[in-house]
Amino acid sequence: MAMRAGAALGLALIGLVLASLSGSCHGTLQVGFYNGKCGVSDVEAIVAGVVKAQFRKDPTIAPALLRMQFHDCFVAGCDASILLDGKSTEKTAPPNLSVRGYDVIDAAKAAVEAICPGVVSCADIIVMATRDVVSLSGGGQYKVETGRQDGLVSLASNVNLPGPSISVNDSIAAFARKGLTVSDMVLLLGGHTIGVAHCSLFQDRLYNFQDTGNPDPTMDRSLASALRSRCPNQQTKVDNIVNLDQNPASSSIVDNSFYKQILARRGILQIDQEIALDKQTKDLVGAIAGSFDFSARFGQAMVRLGALQSGSPGEIRQSCRAINTARTLPTSKEEQRTGQMAWMGQTRWGGGDLRALSIHKRGSSN
Repeated sequence: MAMRAGAALGLALIGLVLASLSGSCHGTLQVGFYNGKCGVSDVEAIVAGVVKAQFRKDPTIAPALLRMQFHDCFVAGCDASILLDGKSTEKTAPPNLSVRGYDVIDAAKAAVEAICPGVVSCADIIVMATRDVVSLSGGGQYKVETGRQDGLVSLASNVNLPGPSISVNDSIAAFARKGLTVSDMVLLLGGHTIGVAHCSLFQDRLYNFQDTGNPDPTMDRSLASALRSRCPNQQTKVDNIVNLDQNPASSSIVDNSFYKQILARRGILQIDQEIALDKQTKDLVGAIAGSFDFSARFGQAMVRLGALQSGSPGEIRQSCRAINTARTLPTSKEEQRTGQMAWMGQTRWGGGDLRALSIHKRGSSN
C-alpha cells in the first residue's frame, strides 16, 4: 500500500510539472463559470457595460485590448501577469512598453469588486473585455471560457513574443510550442484587421530590406511610395503610425479585409505579408479572404488563445496591478523556481489551498 501510495504521489507530482509546462491546458475553464457565483449579478454584463462606455470614448481601445490579451496569454498563459506593476515585471519588457488599456481593466475590476468582491479574476476580465471590444468593432459575439486564476509570477525576462519580422517557419514553430496550429496563427494575425503600427516596426521594408539597400520587393510599389512620405528615412524623434489594414473603409472594423489587403501585397508588417506568400499559409489566407465566416473563426481562435494556461498556482487578485498582500512577487527566474518548488512541497504535505499559499523569497519566507 505504501509503495502504491508513493508511486501515485510521484505520478501526481510528475503530472503537476507537466501541467506547469503545458501551453494549452484548459483546467477548469468553462463558459458561464461565474453564473450564480455573484448572486443575481451578471459578471459578464458588468464588464461589458464598463467596456462599452470606454469604447464609446475611445474606439482605439479595441486593438489595444486585443494586443494586451495576446501579450498576456503568449508568455505564460492567460494569467494577467502583464498587469502587474513593479521592477522587471512583464509590463517593463520592451515589447510591452506600448501596451495600453490597463485603465479599462482596472475600471472593470472595480465594478465587479463593488458587487462581488474576491471572486472574479483579472485574467478573466482581460478575456471578457477583449471579446466585448471585438464585438463592438463589428466582429462576432463569441462565447468565452472563464474560471482562470491570476498568476503570481511576472518577469520581463520571460517575455519572448514573435516579432514583426519573424519568418513564417519561426512563427509556426512559436505558435506550435503553445499548442496552437497554423490555422490558429493565421487567424490570430487577423487581429491586425484593426489597429496601427509605428513606422519603426517596418521602416526597413521601405528603404533597406534585409540590408539590400532597396525596398522589400514583396510590397506593392504604390503603397511603398505612400508610406515613405509617412515614414521618412531619417533619424527623428517622430515615430508615425499607419493602419495595419490599408483599406480605409474597414481599418477599424473586425472583418476579413486585412487578408484581401495582404493578398494584394499591401501588408504593413513583414510577417503579415509573408503569410500571404508562403506555401504553408497562402491557401488559408486566400480562403479566409474569400469567405464570409471570418468573425466566427476568429472568435474560435481567440477562445483557443484564451485557453492557454501555465498550470502554476494562482489567486484572485484584489488589485489587478499587485499580487495579494500575503505574497511576495518573485523578481528573478530563480525566485520563481524556488517559489514553485515551495508550492509543490506544501502541496506534497497537504497544504493544498492555492489561495492560502505564498511564493517564498530565496532564503526567507513570508
